[in-house]
Amino acid sequence: MAAVTAGLPHAEALRQGVTTTLDAFLEHKARAAVSLGMSPEVAQSLGGFLAAGGKRLRPLICATGWQAGGGRAIPEAVIRTAASLEMFHAFCLIHDDIMDDSDSRRGAPTLHRRLTGLQGSSQRPAAAERTGASCAILIGDVALAWSDELLHTAGLTPRQLGAVLPLVHEMRSEVMYGQYLDVTTAGRPTTDVEQARRIIRYKTAKYTVERPLQIGACLAGASLAVREALSAYALPVGEAFQLRDDLLGVFGAPEVTGKPSLDDLRGGKHTVLVALALQRADAGQRRVLDALLGMDGLGEAGADRIREVLTATGARAEVENMIAALRARALRVLESAPLAPYATAGLRRLTEVATARAR
Repeated sequence: MAAVTAGLPHAEALRQGVTTTLDAFLEHKARAAVSLGMSPEVAQSLGGFLAAGGKRLRPLICATGWQAGGGRAIPEAVIRTAASLEMFHAFCLIHDDIMDDSDSRRGAPTLHRRLTGLQGSSQRPAAAERTGASCAILIGDVALAWSDELLHTAGLTPRQLGAVLPLVHEMRSEVMYGQYLDVTTAGRPTTDVEQARRIIRYKTAKYTVERPLQIGACLAGASLAVREALSAYALPVGEAFQLRDDLLGVFGAPEVTGKPSLDDLRGGKHTVLVALALQRADAGQRRVLDALLGMDGLGEAGADRIREVLTATGARAEVENMIAALRARALRVLESAPLAPYATAGLRRLTEVATARAR
């Protein structure tokens, strides 16, 4: 595969490079399974999940980090490293959908729901659901293992691999700790905004923006000053990204976001949006939130009542203000960061991509 030119104007070329890498890798895995007398279904199911959409944001951010670290054209080794991040992301999403009991993602059935449907009438509904969830867990596990294989076979030099492995290990631990916090607080939202922000920091900000940026920069041999500037930039952008995601998860149009607008409310997610509403709610508004947040059978009518409270308390507007403040903070970092002008321009565009989105 030829190298692609760095920079967000060429994001589509990078996405295509990552997609081509993933497709070829999974085709090889499917053929290898058949040669061993195994079903190619695992690789094919994972390939279908990866092909269903997605912004390839983490590979794009990794490539932006390569650029910020002094790299220009993106070599195949960096593309394969970026692809390993997308494979890890697939693992996270597959398991997250099971834990959240989500029905759809990217406008299509989640993997565990699709695999449940494939059982047909051969099993009772409850057994089919267990089989579908179990198979999806295993395919997610395979995605985690294969993300590691992609990284170790990317063609990195020993210096590059030694530099990025500690970051990859930290990223994996951080996102799982963040997910653990998310799971253990679901159904029990409180007024604790800082706890909600801590979940964001570990579940999203570090794994979506900071670590991919650092990985790309380390591959390019970036200085400590550059890496520190990238972290100072990345954390507010990552937090703003998740705050936007929380708003879209409640107020977004499913036909645009590709995700249901009820899951977070049914799950009683402990988000900044909900914590702020609980802080500000009067007695009547608090009764609505206490009665409806986390309700299994919550429908659109109940969700609309919650949305009214989230808006009336000013929580929705305050989250928008927080996003704007975090975006401004990240852009201020870029004003004095020791980066080449083309790298700064790419990070400015990345800020808009991450924080001002509709899906």
